[in-house]
Amino acid sequence: MENKFGLKSKIYFNEQSLQLLEKVKGSRAFIVSDSVIEKLGYLQKTKDYLKNAGLDSVVFTGVRPDPDVQVIADAMKLYAESNADVIVAIGGGSTIDTAKGILYFAWNLANSAGQKMKKPLFIAIPSTSGTGSEVTDFTVITSKGEKVCIVDDFIAPDVAILDSTCIQHVPQRVMVDTGLDVLVHGIEAYVSTNATDFTDALAEKAVKLVFENIERLYKDAGDSEARNHIQNASCMAGMAFTNAGLGINHSLAHALGGAFHISHGRSNALLLNEVMKYNGNLCGNINNPIAERYAKLASVLQLPARTVREGAVSFMQAVTDLKKSLGVEDNIRALGIEQNKFEETIEHMAETAMGDRCTPTNPREASKEELVSIYRNCY
Repeated sequence: MENKFGLKSKIYFNEQSLQLLEKVKGSRAFIVSDSVIEKLGYLQKTKDYLKNAGLDSVVFTGVRPDPDVQVIADAMKLYAESNADVIVAIGGGSTIDTAKGILYFAWNLANSAGQKMKKPLFIAIPSTSGTGSEVTDFTVITSKGEKVCIVDDFIAPDVAILDSTCIQHVPQRVMVDTGLDVLVHGIEAYVSTNATDFTDALAEKAVKLVFENIERLYKDAGDSEARNHIQNASCMAGMAFTNAGLGINHSLAHALGGAFHISHGRSNALLLNEVMKYNGNLCGNINNPIAERYAKLASVLQLPARTVREGAVSFMQAVTDLKKSLGVEDNIRALGIEQNKFEETIEHMAETAMGDRCTPTNPREASKEELVSIYRNCY
């Protein structure tokens, strides 16, 4: 198989980098955002900087968590009327996913009509540190109550602006959920069947930065150094997984979150240990390449790893301890989900996860029954 590594997005980072919008070239910008960003004043700042660059702005603030096809359709109508040659998404993962959805479906509509669509300059400015969406060709759209993962080079942002002042007002629970999503991105990219030396370097650094900084940020939201490191980790993990792919942790989380309206990061966190236990075959022959990868991450974190088993177990215990220190529930039941409702949905969730775009790069091929077992063990 031919290995490759690509990065389409130019990345600008550090505090106050939002001001770089004053250098954007174009005639009109279509801004995708939400009411929270508007209330915090970042939307107005964005418009002002673009105005200084000579661009008029048309704004869509109808983004909702887990954007569905109706939100995309509403935004596309306004986008089509705007004649914009620049798209700016400023907000969390749902905002950037919405902008990607607009691009993806607009491109497909143009293709089906036999027209060529010139892609607008796409600038992504994250207001949370979790999805890494500002540098990926992934988007997740909700259709008929289920999360659908779309992967296409066309929707990767051209420019990512990481201004950590934009994430300083994130609520503590959101910070935890998105930060743990970063951790899962790093871990899954590291054990993916498409992992390379290039993605490994980014995944290792992302995992290390999360472990070193997320508790600091949890205890002190004003810790700007920790905030910068977590935002950088998010972007690095995004670069890793957009090249290496993810695995069943994300597939199972997409289905779980869609069925029970649990945030994506929290869903990932609740499933993580059982997925690692399964992928590393902790109940069988632990001397396998995936357990060795977990042991290597233990070494990166300077945890005990004299043998593969010790290293893998050390790393998984460190993940458990980290989640506990951040107030994450021990299991899915603790979220108030009734067992009978969970059991009614479990088969369908497993089937959905089997067909998810993240499943093919999981390091161990899982059957539907094995996915059901992972769900039950997490409940």
